[in-house]
Amino acid sequence: MTSQTIESTGPGDKASAPSDPAPPQGLRGHPWFTLITVAVGVMMVALDGTIVAIANPAIQKDLHASFADVQWITNGYFLALAVCLITAGKLGDRFGHRQTFLIGVTGFAAASGAIGLSNSIAMVVTFRVFQGLFGALLMPAALGLLRATFPAEKLNMAIGIWGMVIGASTAGGPILGGVLVEHVNWQSVFFINVPVGALALILGLIILLDHRAENAPRSFDIPGIVLLSGAMFCLVWALIKAPSWGWGDGRTWTFIAASVLGFALFAFWETKVKEPLIPLGMFRSVALSAGVVLMVLMAIAFMGGLFFVTFYLQNVHGMSPIDAGLHLLPLTGMMIVGSPLAGALITKLGPRIPLAGGMLATAVAMYGMSTLETDTGSATMSLWFALLGLGLAPVMVGATEVIVGNAPMELSGVAGGLQQAAMQIGGSLGTAVLGAVMASKVDNDLAGNWKDAGLPPLTAAQADQASEAVQVGVAPVPKGVPEAVAAKITSVAHDTFISGMSLASLVAAGVAAVAVLVALLTKRGQNAEAGAGVGHI
Repeated sequence: MTSQTIESTGPGDKASAPSDPAPPQGLRGHPWFTLITVAVGVMMVALDGTIVAIANPAIQKDLHASFADVQWITNGYFLALAVCLITAGKLGDRFGHRQTFLIGVTGFAAASGAIGLSNSIAMVVTFRVFQGLFGALLMPAALGLLRATFPAEKLNMAIGIWGMVIGASTAGGPILGGVLVEHVNWQSVFFINVPVGALALILGLIILLDHRAENAPRSFDIPGIVLLSGAMFCLVWALIKAPSWGWGDGRTWTFIAASVLGFALFAFWETKVKEPLIPLGMFRSVALSAGVVLMVLMAIAFMGGLFFVTFYLQNVHGMSPIDAGLHLLPLTGMMIVGSPLAGALITKLGPRIPLAGGMLATAVAMYGMSTLETDTGSATMSLWFALLGLGLAPVMVGATEVIVGNAPMELSGVAGGLQQAAMQIGGSLGTAVLGAVMASKVDNDLAGNWKDAGLPPLTAAQADQASEAVQVGVAPVPKGVPEAVAAKITSVAHDTFISGMSLASLVAAGVAAVAVLVALLTKRGQNAEAGAGVGHI
């Protein structure tokens, strides 16, 4: 396809004629090569969200780390990523998405290499935080580049392929991680990002053309950045710590209250400042607001529900990490196939019907996953996993287009950060809330199931330890117990885990059903046509 410069604007977007109206020549600024370039960078960040989980046990053993230390390998990365996404998007709007993207891929690859060279858990966690910071720069910039490069009639297809890369990388992380940890070492999980980042940097220098709206922001809303970052930190921190502190703990609600206060102060400040971080007028667009809510609900259902599936496959069915990853291939495959098709469908029909249909399929898939048993065969599991992938594909594509396309061009980076932040917060909410549902169900059922099986009673401390193990599908079998008793304990543990997973899946199905109604409020991006008409710098 030949790139064209389109001089059109949407509501709220006052971009005038571009400073260089001639279309890009050769590789520089070519839309499809731009897509390939940003996809390579985005792949690193998406892959790192799941690949590291497989390496955690090896890291813990090699660096003699505690379980809490290992948790921070994931939490530190997620916290930095979620807190900084919107601010990073604003940086791209201010200084240009090309520069922001190149800094992001370079820093992410360098931080990855530093983790591979680390000899202490403190160094690993520190550089994981840096990974999150640079990943936050990279993700919104990628969307901003796509929005600015592709004409409106091709934007959905581009976002579809972009979503396909994210979905495939996220789902493929456990498979690749298992292969690397099993056949190389845990350091290779991080070293692999170095050549990928170098490739993205080289492609970016050759191909990416900087696009900046004429009325792009020229100043920074420092108080707004501080208030939003503080509110996001308190919210994400509460969600991270709630499983260990407990939802009834005062510390959990203190941070939630601080988050609510921070968001309220941020909203008030944004009405007073000349160039706000997030102009609240953006949310007058019902479609954009619905897109953000839809992304949160989708992530709750998807990430929260899928969180338990990995434990189900490995701890209940006894699969290796590689086998568990392979069993999720129907999910990955349907996302790979479905995302570009969803982009084409959304271009033809608009987002409303594909989004509602996708969330309906997600709800049915989550309901189907609530029916899984300890002896469910691979064919049945594959059916529900495939339906889940088919449902998620149009939502990943359509909700992204709704958020970014309904924002003014000069705020495309902020909109991209908003989309990613919504997904990250939704995933954290899903894991925390559905985790609480699982814990409550296991606590309620375990003692009775244990007693009904005729097993010796547990002390309070033993019951707590057993409950924690059962919540991840592990049978708390003490050493040296007779085989018959071990079999009974295993049966009770797995049955109790299944009951908890079933309830959590039903809650996820309910969330997805609510999202169907939200999807009906979406519409095609009003400002998408402005994308290819901004100035080339």
